[in-house]
Amino acid sequence: MGVLTGDNPTRRRHDPRLTIAVVGLGYWGPNLIRNLHDLPLVKTIVACDVLAARLQRITRRYPSVTATTRYDDLLTDSTVDAVVIATPISTHYPLAAAALLAGKHVMVEKPLAASSDQAASLIELAERLSLVLMPGHTFLYSPPVILIRSLIAGGEVGDIYFISTSRVNLGIHQPDVSVAWDLGPHDFSILRHWLDETPARVSALARACIMPGVPDVAFVDLEYTSGAVAHVELSWLAPSKLRRTTIVGSRKMIVYEDTSNEPVRVFDSGATVRDPATFGEFTLTYRTGDILSPHVEVVEPMYRELEDFCEAIRTGATPSSSAALGLDVVRTIEAVDASLANGGARVELIPTGTGDVRSAGALNRESDRAAPTAASGATTPRSAQTARPLVR
Repeated sequence: MGVLTGDNPTRRRHDPRLTIAVVGLGYWGPNLIRNLHDLPLVKTIVACDVLAARLQRITRRYPSVTATTRYDDLLTDSTVDAVVIATPISTHYPLAAAALLAGKHVMVEKPLAASSDQAASLIELAERLSLVLMPGHTFLYSPPVILIRSLIAGGEVGDIYFISTSRVNLGIHQPDVSVAWDLGPHDFSILRHWLDETPARVSALARACIMPGVPDVAFVDLEYTSGAVAHVELSWLAPSKLRRTTIVGSRKMIVYEDTSNEPVRVFDSGATVRDPATFGEFTLTYRTGDILSPHVEVVEPMYRELEDFCEAIRTGATPSSSAALGLDVVRTIEAVDASLANGGARVELIPTGTGDVRSAGALNRESDRAAPTAASGATTPRSAQTARPLVR
């Protein structure tokens, strides 16, 4: 399978549409192709997978899709503008680095890479080559998440006191990564998007119930410089699917349930302290007002995500799911791992600039990184400074 055919370069210069390759046709890849197929900004789709049977299923459904089992075919094809990677986490860095070095814009399904070192290296490489690098944090394009961000940014919720999230289901167990790496990026990216800050401290508790050494349930506590705290519950072991988030602010409260017919409910509820009438007298006033279920647009988040990726390529704009946000998410997961390795100790993350969180004690250390792929013949850019958590 697999000789890619280029189009006419002269005709292509007058066509603003893009040719995008999707790498990996397991669970997520076919959904990416389905949405790309409907995008007006996309002219041609190329599918790549090592299993020919997967490619045959895709080309039967979408005859216009070109298929190949060789990743190098994409890298050497000058008509391919961008590569979308939907493969196991351990392959994200070498595949993305090779694509960037080949001059392709890159979108990588969450998380951006398997370590903050790798993520920082990819960002450095993309910036140097003036290419778009985007992590696939799909929930940032979910209409309920967008609505809640606007409510928080507009001050309707007030100061955020705390956020509690539950993301649990029965399966799917991943053999190579923990539940924190699999499910955690969803909530960590949403919290980063809503609060516009990374956690200052992280602590976690987890257990490997089914597969030794692979935690399938985790409870993560996040503390923010603004004063907000968050509790994130993640599990592959639950009797039913639950996607529920509670946001409690000084003015209002919000319940977000992704699987509900009313995904967002705004509660005009809270508590205030009245001025004491006498010394030592403190009276709380509780407010239970209206419950509003605002209209939420019905649109597939992945469609909007891929649309944002294409627009970033065409205009140079920074996508909502930025590479900086993706790096922050990876660093948060690393902090979870560090906490677990130290018996649930609090891990401190020190902000060093916009979208950049590094750990104390590691600001001056550099580490080597492996070359992206032997097949590409490419070398890795010089290591950027890394981040390691400070355990207390």
